[in-house]
Amino acid sequence: MTSVLSLIVSIFLFVQSPVSEIDTLNSIDTVVSAIENGSSSDLAKYFDSSISLNINGLQGDYSKNQAELVLRDFFKKNPPQGFSLVFRSENNPSLSSYIGDYQTVEGVFKAFIKISQQASDFKIYSLEFVKG
Repeated sequence: MTSVLSLIVSIFLFVQSPVSEIDTLNSIDTVVSAIENGSSSDLAKYFDSSISLNINGLQGDYSKNQAELVLRDFFKKNPPQGFSLVFRSENNPSLSSYIGDYQTVEGVFKAFIKISQQASDFKIYSLEFVKG
């Protein structure tokens, strides 16, 4: 009886473990790194097939490839001096939101990143850089 109870507890703990949240936490680090380096190609690896993009008022829905080109232009015009996350919302394992400060020579942009968890993969479905 004890081994059956132990097995049930083990299964419960395994099912309840926040594996997807851990994956998201590790994955946001790669997104942060891509933004810190101003790498639109590294960032685009995590884009959904279409993405809502707002670059300081230039707003629209773009394909993954179009969004990469828009971001490449943004990073070229606003090279990174630093990037740091200032807010995380990871309560819902399938949807996460992040806010960061993107520092440039011209000033600071607020970055708003929205991510959806799809199976074991995550995708950025919304990204904004707004000068603050």
